[in-house]
Amino acid sequence: MALPWFSEGRFPLFLAPMAGFTDKAFRQLCKEQGADVMVTEFVMANRFLDERSQNDAWKTVDFTPEQRPMGVQIFGSDPEKMAEAARRIVDRLQPDFIDLNYGCPAQKIVDNCAGSSLLRDLPLLGRVTAKVVERVGEDCPVTAKMRIGWDAESIVADEAAKVLEEAGVQALAVHGRTKEQGYRGDANWDIIEGVAEVVSIPVVGNGSADSVERIRAIRERGKVAGIMIGRAALGYPWLFREFKAALEGGPIPPSPDLTERMAVMLRYCRELNAHKHEDGPWGYLNWMRARLKSFTKIMPGCRSLRTRIDKVESYEELEALAEAYLAEQAAIKASEDLAEQRL
Repeated sequence: MALPWFSEGRFPLFLAPMAGFTDKAFRQLCKEQGADVMVTEFVMANRFLDERSQNDAWKTVDFTPEQRPMGVQIFGSDPEKMAEAARRIVDRLQPDFIDLNYGCPAQKIVDNCAGSSLLRDLPLLGRVTAKVVERVGEDCPVTAKMRIGWDAESIVADEAAKVLEEAGVQALAVHGRTKEQGYRGDANWDIIEGVAEVVSIPVVGNGSADSVERIRAIRERGKVAGIMIGRAALGYPWLFREFKAALEGGPIPPSPDLTERMAVMLRYCRELNAHKHEDGPWGYLNWMRARLKSFTKIMPGCRSLRTRIDKVESYEELEALAEAYLAEQAAIKASEDLAEQRL
């Protein structure tokens, strides 16, 4: 079962799955700005098998037709439970692919023998993957995302990639850091590109893909089949249109002005809250503050703005804050322009 987003010389831009950030509302913003392929936030496979947690699990992986091609990412280490969860997801949602998480470095995930911990047990990695492919592979492609190893002394990227290919995954995303690195330091693209040379399935590179220059350089080397963009896009979905223009050789579109950025942040707040509270009234915004603050990236006075967002509790307060901020920035700009005219 071919993955059409890699066909005919395409070089897709993926939005990386990031727990607590790449929710349904944010994915929609990225899709509108040019993201080609997206993956849901990861969910533990067991949650789809437990009546008490099923509702939240299904809400986390919900997506709209406009967001396709769309993958649902799950994690776990029990082959049978992973396979059964994948089967239920495919039957209910018909995603474009099931993605297996072998890269999360979070301690609570690792302590459950899941995520990147499976890079220390490649036979189990293979058994989990093969069981999922056996259960759903005829109906839905299976892909995987992994890190390059546990630490600098145990780089297993090539070996793990071969195990995953043999188990039946049809594409592989490689985050070029170890579990111990977390998100520190630059991703190792030499290792990522080395993986692309030892397997025959498409390899998508992930990590430190945060500038037009890097995106162009990676594409020109021609070893990976696509790029997965993570933290660089948080709060700034316009990154996808900039990267896409760079890959197509056209002019880079201008960055959005402050009015557009604030309008998108408010829209995101509305849509995110509606998704969480679809059966009831608006709630406090405390739980989404980190997501809202990501939209202040590289904005003038962003530190003060984030502090003010920390005190916001309702949408009305957020709307008033946005209006006040724009008025303040307009006054600063007018003052600066007047000063220039007097020189």
